[in-house]
Amino acid sequence: MTLILPTPAEPLKIGTRGSPLALAQANETRDRLAAAFDLPHEAFTIVVIKTTGDRVLDRPLKEIGGKGLFTREIEEAMLCGDIDIAVHSMKDMPVLQPEGLLLDTYLPREDVRDAFVALDGSKLADLREGATVGTSSLRRKAQLLNRRPDLQIVEFRGNVQTRLKKLNDGVAEATFLAMAGLNRLGMSDVPRTAIEVDEMLPAVAQGAIGIERRADDSRCAEMLAAIHHHETGLRLAAERAFLAALDGSCETPIGGLAELDGGTIRLRGEILRTDGSESVADDATAAIEDGAALGREMAAKLLELSGPNFF
Repeated sequence: MTLILPTPAEPLKIGTRGSPLALAQANETRDRLAAAFDLPHEAFTIVVIKTTGDRVLDRPLKEIGGKGLFTREIEEAMLCGDIDIAVHSMKDMPVLQPEGLLLDTYLPREDVRDAFVALDGSKLADLREGATVGTSSLRRKAQLLNRRPDLQIVEFRGNVQTRLKKLNDGVAEATFLAMAGLNRLGMSDVPRTAIEVDEMLPAVAQGAIGIERRADDSRCAEMLAAIHHHETGLRLAAERAFLAALDGSCETPIGGLAELDGGTIRLRGEILRTDGSESVADDATAAIEDGAALGREMAAKLLELSGPNFF
C-alpha cells in the first residue's frame, strides 16, 4: 500500500501544549519527519492546545488531578480528529493511554539530569541553612529534604520562563529545572549546575519526547516509525513499567533511570516519603529484552521493603 504523504494543502496536524519548550519539541518532531520524508515544513501544521495543567497555576498538581492534566485535552483533540499526532514530554505522561491511542514513538533522549538554578550561580552545596527553594515536583522536594531537612520548599509551578521570573522576583533563592529543557531552548545563559544522577535520580522518562497517535492511523504509524529512536524506547519500557507497578502519579515521589550497556540494561529506582524522611532505592541489571520485567520486579521489591502506607 502506497504511503500518502502530507502536503501543504493537506498538512499533518501536530498537537502540542503552548509553552516555548513544548513548541520546541513539536518543531523538532516536525523537522525530523520533514527530513525523513523530504517534505517542506509547510506539509505540517502545529496546533497549540491549552490544557488544564497550563491554565491552573495557583495550585499543586496533586490537588487538581495529577499528570493527566497536561494531556487530556490534547488526547481528546486527537480522538475527534482535530489533530493527527501529539508531542509530549514523557515525564508528564500517565502510564496508561486512552482507548484508541498509542504512544510508541520516542525521539533521541536529551540530558536526563536535573539542573540546580540560582541566579548568583551558586551550587546546591552552597545553600545557606534554612534557604528557600522553589519546586512543584514532589520528587525533587522529597529528595532535597532527604538530604537537607533544614530547607524551606515553596510551590513553584509554570513553564521555564515563569519559574525564572519567580527567582528574579525573590520568591525563592533557587529552583530546579531539567537540563533537557534548558538545552532544547538554547538557554545556555541560565546559571545552572547539572546534578549527577548518583546524587539525585531524575524523574522517570526525564529528557525524553514521546509522540502519540491514533491506533488505527496506519499512515502516522508508518511515518513515525521512521523517526523512532529504538534505544530510548528500550530505556523507557523499563522505566515506565517500574512507574506503572508503583502506581506512579504526581502524588508519589519516584525517581527512575534505565541505561543500556551492550546487551544489558541497568535500572536504578528510588521511592521516598513525601516529607523526605525516608527513601528506599535499588539498582539492578538484566538482559535488554527483559527491561519491562526488571522494572516490575524492582517496583515490587521497593514496595515490599518500604511497607504499607509508605507514601
